[in-house]
Amino acid sequence: MFLIREGLLKPMYKYVPTLTDYILREQENFPRATGRFTMLMTQIENSAKIIASHVKASGLVDIIGKTGNTNTFGEEVQKLDEFSNKLLVDTLISSGEVYAVVSEEIPDPVFAPKESKGEYIVYFDPLDGSSNIDTNCPIGTIFSIYHKDGGLLQPGNKQVAAGYIIYGSSVMFVYTFGHGVNGFTLDPAIGSFLLSHPDIKIPEDGVYYSINQAYEALFDESTKKYLEHLRTEAKSKLRFVGSLVADAHRTFIKGGIFLYVADKKQPEGKLRLMIEVNPFAFLTEQAGGKALGAKGINPLDIMPKHIHQLSPFVMGSKKNVELFRSF
Repeated sequence: MFLIREGLLKPMYKYVPTLTDYILREQENFPRATGRFTMLMTQIENSAKIIASHVKASGLVDIIGKTGNTNTFGEEVQKLDEFSNKLLVDTLISSGEVYAVVSEEIPDPVFAPKESKGEYIVYFDPLDGSSNIDTNCPIGTIFSIYHKDGGLLQPGNKQVAAGYIIYGSSVMFVYTFGHGVNGFTLDPAIGSFLLSHPDIKIPEDGVYYSINQAYEALFDESTKKYLEHLRTEAKSKLRFVGSLVADAHRTFIKGGIFLYVADKKQPEGKLRLMIEVNPFAFLTEQAGGKALGAKGINPLDIMPKHIHQLSPFVMGSKKNVELFRSF
C-alpha cells in the first residue's frame, strides 16, 4: 500500500506470505521432506481457484441446476458438483502425487495408474453444501490426506493434513498440517491465497449453536433436553446454513457449537466419517476446540469399516461441547 505524507508518495510494504510460501516454510521443518506433499497441496490449491472461478460465474452461465444423476448416497448431483468432482479427480490422479482418491460423489476409490502412483490418499467432498448453489449461500470443498502405507481405511488420527476451501463473500483456504490451523484468503487481483488468519483458535465458548432444529422431533431425549436448556437460558443464538463448511467455519471464527446428531431416520448420522467428520475433527482439535463422534467419543479414534461410513458429529468451543456432553 502507499501513504501520502507531506506531499510525498512513500511506499509502505508489509510482507504477507502466500499459501505456497507458508507450505514451503513448513516443509523446512522436516529434513526428510521430498517436496511431494507441497506439490500435492499446490494441486489442491490450483483446483480450488478454478472451482472458485466457476462458483462466481454460476449465475451467468448454464452450470447451475441439477444433472439428473444421483451420487452414492442417493442425493441429486448439481452440475457444479459434477464439474468440481471431475476436476479434482483428474487433477490429483494425473499429478503423480496420489496413490488413490476417494470422493463423496463416487462409490469406489479411484486409483492412480501403476506408472504414476504417488504416496498419498486424498479423501474429498468436491462441493459441500451444493444444494445452496442456486441460492448464493456459502459452499466449500473439504479434503483429508493420508499416507498410503496405512491403506484406505485409517483412523482420523493418522491424517497427514486436512482442510477446506470456503466459497463465500471471499474465498478462503483453511488447513492444518498438525501444527495449528491457518487461513488464507484469495486475493483476486494477484490470484494468490494470502495468510489472513494465522493460528486460528476457536474461542473457549460462544453464543452460537448450529443444528437443523426442524428435526427435533426425531432427536433422542438428551439432545431435546439440551436444546430446551438453550431456549430456557435464552443466551444462545441459532445459526444454520446447511453447509458443513459454512457452519463449521463460523464456529472456528466466532465460537459456539455445531451439531449433526443421529436421529430416528438416520441412526448412524448423515455425515461421512472419512470425508467430512475426520477432517473437521482434526481441524477442531488443532484450533483448540473439541469434537465428538458416535457414542460421544473422539471420531479421530474410530477405525472406519468402509470408505463411506456415516457418523454423527459435534464440534466447537470446549465449554459448549462439554455442556452438550453433560446431557
